[in-house]
Amino acid sequence: MDLVIVPAAFDSPDAQRLIAALDEHLASRYRDEERFGPNLKPAQLAAGLGTFVIARADGRVVGCGAIRKLDEITAEVKRMYVDPEVRGRGVGMRILETLEAAGLEMGVRRLVLETGIYQAEAIALYRKAGFRPVACWGEYAGVLTSVCFEKSI
Repeated sequence: MDLVIVPAAFDSPDAQRLIAALDEHLASRYRDEERFGPNLKPAQLAAGLGTFVIARADGRVVGCGAIRKLDEITAEVKRMYVDPEVRGRGVGMRILETLEAAGLEMGVRRLVLETGIYQAEAIALYRKAGFRPVACWGEYAGVLTSVCFEKSI
């Protein structure tokens, strides 16, 4: 599989298709108040503040992810999604590696993220990538279905 991961506009047709698939997947597992992905706005991904990437396998759009800067040293991983047809083939890990490199270019030294308790595959990926559990913060604090992680980079 020839995998290429590149920055993309958050409002591009490919991005919107992936985001719609992600939102549909999450809606099947969580109530509205337990889903935070739609809170990400294009302005939070402006140059120097964040980035959105798309993964293409053999030319086909198969995944995405984003980071948004929270403060001078911390960025949050958002909108991670890999098409079910290619899961388990390293696409998610490569997206995370790309986002980590983008974070370093933005000057951050710590990545954080929130995922849900019903996403065992995502939790396993984040642990394998070196993320460790932390107390949830901000809008995720007190949400019983949220699990939060961090990684020093």
